[in-house]
Amino acid sequence: MRSFAYVRPPDVAAAVRAIAAEPEARFLGGGTNLVDLMREGIEAPATVVDVTGLPLTEVEELPGGGVRIGAAVRNAELAAHPLIRTRYPVLSQALLSGASAQLRNMATVGGNLLQRTRCPYFYDGAAACNRREPGSGCDAVGGLNRDHAVLGVSDACIATHPSDMCVALAALDAEVEVESVRGARRVPLTGFHRLPGDTPHVETDLAPDELVTAVELPPPAATTSRYRKVRDRASYAFALVSVAAALEVRDGTVAAVRLALGGVAPKPWRAHEAEHVLTGAPATEESYRRAAEAELAAAVGRPGNTFKIGLARRTIVATLRELEP
Repeated sequence: MRSFAYVRPPDVAAAVRAIAAEPEARFLGGGTNLVDLMREGIEAPATVVDVTGLPLTEVEELPGGGVRIGAAVRNAELAAHPLIRTRYPVLSQALLSGASAQLRNMATVGGNLLQRTRCPYFYDGAAACNRREPGSGCDAVGGLNRDHAVLGVSDACIATHPSDMCVALAALDAEVEVESVRGARRVPLTGFHRLPGDTPHVETDLAPDELVTAVELPPPAATTSRYRKVRDRASYAFALVSVAAALEVRDGTVAAVRLALGGVAPKPWRAHEAEHVLTGAPATEESYRRAAEAELAAAVGRPGNTFKIGLARRTIVATLRELEP
């Protein structure tokens, strides 16, 4: 790891000034894997801005019934917060499904949002990876791709996004608050992360001089919600497929539904097609199956990961069935 300048600003204003002054700076938050990437020589920033000490640690109830979550809130704290456990159980469950207890005690909301893919070819300096070196190719396409994406992919990249938390946030219509010397703005979580297209190295909508300061949740759209994660082992494993679902059933009919998928796309995947099929439909297993098939119709499997398509369909159906009144 080469030498770098280290900055620990006392407040948000100082942080955004420091970031603006150093276009090549990187942020160090509790949940980012920046240090790992620096050790591997994948990242070599000239300046590291430590944002873990910023006063962004509050979980606040908003007047309309929503919640504002500071970017420096620890994942373990957020999962245990009474407002989150009672109002947004899908988010609490997703957080508790991620990593290990030790990592959840250190990881932050902002760091979780900005973590990089865990694709092994991204970490292997001898492999071709368009995220690491634009234009070099993607060895995962013809390589070992069991853990890779089947939705939203391109010939340039088939890596998956690793976060559990972000899948729940996508289903909850969350917005990300970012700030720079130009002021603050909000970005829908579903638009914060980008699909690879021809530029897989551009992973988020965050400008180089912007800092994530909070995540805001609207009031829940449905009364029941759940996060279901299918993985190779019970802990410290990334999702093969995960489903964040919220469901409201009235008189046997789906009145409201929110669905997002993890482990199957380069970003948290909001299942808009499935939601469209389900809204106003009977709350039955047949409706859930038709919705899952509609969402996965565009999936593209490869020799190692085609099984994910059927697994995702079954996981959607199983999760929705658990939410029936």
